[in-house]
Amino acid sequence: MREGFGARLTAAVRARGPLCVGIDPHPGLLRDWELPADARGLDRFALTVTDALAEHVAVLKPQSAFFERFGSAGIAVLERVLARAREAGALVLLDVKRGDIGSTMAAYAEAYLADGSPLAADAVTVSPYLGFGSLDPALRAAEESGRGVFVLARTSNPEGHTVQRAGTASGHSVAQSIVDQAAERNAGARPLGAVGVVVGATVGVGELRLDALNGPVLAPGFGAQGATAADLRRVFGAELPGVLPASSREILRHGPD
Repeated sequence: MREGFGARLTAAVRARGPLCVGIDPHPGLLRDWELPADARGLDRFALTVTDALAEHVAVLKPQSAFFERFGSAGIAVLERVLARAREAGALVLLDVKRGDIGSTMAAYAEAYLADGSPLAADAVTVSPYLGFGSLDPALRAAEESGRGVFVLARTSNPEGHTVQRAGTASGHSVAQSIVDQAAERNAGARPLGAVGVVVGATVGVGELRLDALNGPVLAPGFGAQGATAADLRRVFGAELPGVLPASSREILRHGPD
């Protein structure tokens, strides 16, 4: 077993800083870069970003959907991004937001978290909204291979608030129950557990308590979506050392030159 994800992430952030850069080949960005909206344009875009940043940032976060939309050719590009980023020393957080049950979740875990898979990343995003227990195959696979998972807790999309802020029988919100169950998985890990949570930088912590998490927090929304460095300090406070601010368009809009 390799060194745990929490330890590898801590070392990467110490060496390179906490910024997580998204690789989001959005159609509008391909157009702005004057690239064709096909697998060739995708390849040029994604590998240009990877080559420019993988030696400098701690974490790269490809958005799988923008690769999947080009079918097998797009997945082939994603595989090249994973390999090239790994060679340059960046950790790759694959943004797939998978969430299912039983053998299906186990298959997702094998695809993204198992040694030998061409799509294996250092960590993935997962959705707990079929029950936190449904994530067990992914959590086990991550533990066995020294990889990580980031569980959606409080996302920035307005549609998520109804579910995520709803109360549970314990009196806590659904989002808090997700954080608490992640914390249970991280108990005793040093310097950091491998089960992170996703909390949008634009919505903030609110009623969430993250002090017992002992894991990383992915904070999307930094940059183009409006969150600033000052917002990160205001929202996350003492938790800031464990926070990975994520930015995509604010960086990618600058183009291939």
